[in-house]
Amino acid sequence: MLSSITPFLHGFGAGAGLIIAIGAQNAHVLRVGLLGRHVALTVGTCIAIDVIAIAAGVAGMGALIQGQPWLLAIARWGGAAFLAWYGLGALRRALRPDGALAAGLGAPGAGPTARQALAAVLAVSLLNPHMYLDTVVLLGALGGQQPAGQQLRFTLGATTASTLWFLTLGLGARRLAPWFARPVAWRCLDAGIAAVMFSIALFLAFTPLHSTP
Repeated sequence: MLSSITPFLHGFGAGAGLIIAIGAQNAHVLRVGLLGRHVALTVGTCIAIDVIAIAAGVAGMGALIQGQPWLLAIARWGGAAFLAWYGLGALRRALRPDGALAAGLGAPGAGPTARQALAAVLAVSLLNPHMYLDTVVLLGALGGQQPAGQQLRFTLGATTASTLWFLTLGLGARRLAPWFARPVAWRCLDAGIAAVMFSIALFLAFTPLHSTP
């Protein structure tokens, strides 16, 4: 019994450790959850993308990327550039005196359409090399090292962690909405997001990724 659940717990722990750390995708889900618009669409899309990416990584794509230094370089520098760009956007919002989104919080008829919300979450997920680095490369490599009969359990564990996290972040964020009724709260949130994005970008830029022989 223990041997059958261990790969699941391993996958759950690894998935939680990589996915819960705030990144561009998590920051986007948090903002959508606070606004309370198209939350289910955004959360469902993030879950679907993570499930596909993790499964593909464990199935062999993670090992394939790790064996190609130029692909690792794209993930490293592309991820750093994307996070820096996202951080700059958050910093610009933090410097605006109106708090950027505070005025639209809860206003009927305001905000993006469903199509625009879908395009936004697809962009922040699929155009973000850091997302592939976490799911396909790192989780894929960890899952690929499991014995053949345990890879599926590892994948289920990692995808379960991703699913629970995005549901908690997206659906739970609305409870914090009263705290974000003031522009200063949005500015503090964006300032914190900018600091985290810049930190991760610098970490990627100064931490070489090693390919497998």
